[in-house]
Amino acid sequence: MASIDRVAIIGAGLSGLTLALALHKQSIPCTLYEARASALNIGGAIMLCPNGLRILDYLGVYKRIRPEGYEFDKLYFRSPDDQPMDTYEFGGIEQYGYRAMRIYRHILIRELSAMVREGGIPIEYHKKFVRVLAETEKDITWGFSDGSTATATCVVGADGIHSRVRKYLYPDLEPAFTKMVIVAAAVPTSQLQVPTSYNLPVTIMNKQHGAVFIAPQLGDGSEVMVGRQKRSEQQLTREGWDELLNNKEWCVEFLRQGADDFPEIVQRAVSDIAQEKIFLWPLSIVPKLETWTSKHCRVVIVGDAAHAIPPAAGQGVNQAFEDVFTYSLVLARSDKDSLERSLKVWQDRRQERVDKVLALNAYMDRRRMPSLGEEKEAEDAPLDFESLYKPDFVEMVDAWLSRHNSH
Repeated sequence: MASIDRVAIIGAGLSGLTLALALHKQSIPCTLYEARASALNIGGAIMLCPNGLRILDYLGVYKRIRPEGYEFDKLYFRSPDDQPMDTYEFGGIEQYGYRAMRIYRHILIRELSAMVREGGIPIEYHKKFVRVLAETEKDITWGFSDGSTATATCVVGADGIHSRVRKYLYPDLEPAFTKMVIVAAAVPTSQLQVPTSYNLPVTIMNKQHGAVFIAPQLGDGSEVMVGRQKRSEQQLTREGWDELLNNKEWCVEFLRQGADDFPEIVQRAVSDIAQEKIFLWPLSIVPKLETWTSKHCRVVIVGDAAHAIPPAAGQGVNQAFEDVFTYSLVLARSDKDSLERSLKVWQDRRQERVDKVLALNAYMDRRRMPSLGEEKEAEDAPLDFESLYKPDFVEMVDAWLSRHNSH
């Protein structure tokens, strides 16, 4: 019998809910614990690529969300004078089996939460994880902020970049602010008066003001997100960021800053912004961690808790889905004697893939922000789209474990 038969998942966001469905598919019992009072209804749209969509399809989620997401294949780059420059592939039925999708986070959480309920998976709200109380070779006990405690054979921290579960493994670690903030707003597509032959989504370059990103969302593409990155030297607390987000006038002013130096489509995009449609996203990172698991493998961290991935290549959520899905397969395929070794292999292979995605992010940033007056030599992307978008994750995990077991 597998040594993990009662999994507690801390965090009922995208990673936690997807992990619950993945474990359910493997007949491994689990319970979700969420600090908030109800399902999260926060944030803007996210990018789902073929690798993440393949996992959602396997779990039965894809067909439920597809009508409400905006599907596309490429991101287009345009010069400051609005001339086509370059493209970046995000999906494609013929090549990768799925088109890419932009979809509101709350829609995906709504459907994942519904499927969790339909599967009879327990989910407890208003349960804020505080700290681990005891870990043995057999189980883990922890406490909640309401004074109650619970025990399971494993706790998985799917509680994001400010993970409390991670504190058990790394008591002194704090995420590092990259000094970059994404400011974005959702506006009606009709406001942009998009020319007939103009391709979206698009990144419009400008060396003086930085790039502007325009991406359709909603199933019919009737809304776009217009976004920019701002460099910020302020080291704000989470409360400070909330205060800044509530300063809607500042957000609108920043989105409009230098708009006259951009093509008319940008000027129209920022001409009328509803304050309730503004999003602010400070970008933080977690240093490369030596281990994602505790001594007895009773505590595991996944997704942003283990590795926060900046958004340049649109892989953040998709890599979190890869974490939880492959973790569920490793648990199902490992007995109590092989679990520690299997989880080590799992982390090593996942870290290799995350490292390649981080290198791809850096490559994307270099392409988007060419140095002034410098002609850069062409460089190959560190990760080809085929290996990024098309893996069979079940085959992948079986190969990891069979290679490991044969040594």
